[in-house]
Amino acid sequence: MPGMTNTLRKLWISPDDYLSAERVAELRHEYVDGEIFAMVGASRRHATIVGNLFVAIRQAARARGCSAYANDVKVRVEAANAYYYPDLVATCAPSDDDPYVVHAPALIVEVLSDSTEAIDRREKRANYQKIPSLREIVLVAQDDRRVEIYRRDGPHWVADIVTEGDLTLTALDLTLPLTALYED
Repeated sequence: MPGMTNTLRKLWISPDDYLSAERVAELRHEYVDGEIFAMVGASRRHATIVGNLFVAIRQAARARGCSAYANDVKVRVEAANAYYYPDLVATCAPSDDDPYVVHAPALIVEVLSDSTEAIDRREKRANYQKIPSLREIVLVAQDDRRVEIYRRDGPHWVADIVTEGDLTLTALDLTLPLTALYED
């Protein structure tokens, strides 16, 4: 029939509607410019690495008057109209008083998995780099000892790849052995 089209329309969701729904949702979802994406569960290896890092990051953050959170706290990326759940986030902003969202992170950590690596490396890292307060993005490999640290250096970002020795997170003035991340 002339004039008919097969147009698939996506439902656009406002940030406020997303935040309201997410507070009561049984599953976590990330939000990118009007669309929501369900989060998948993590492996035990993933959870162990996140736990090992969280202990060190939380202590370093507290020593500096900052806060650190694992898994269930969203980060707002205003420039991308997005909300993400990083594996770990630290903030040193005293005015970050939203109980569910960090608006001014200093450090973000993503532990890579087969199902999330492409999104973590491209979309999320590119969007995280738009957050003015962010000083470091850390991507941690699960299956081999490899940590990529992206650091803000003025207007640019520089990459540091660690495969042995110590891991240094300048955002929290923290140094820890790479072996500590992969313990257990």
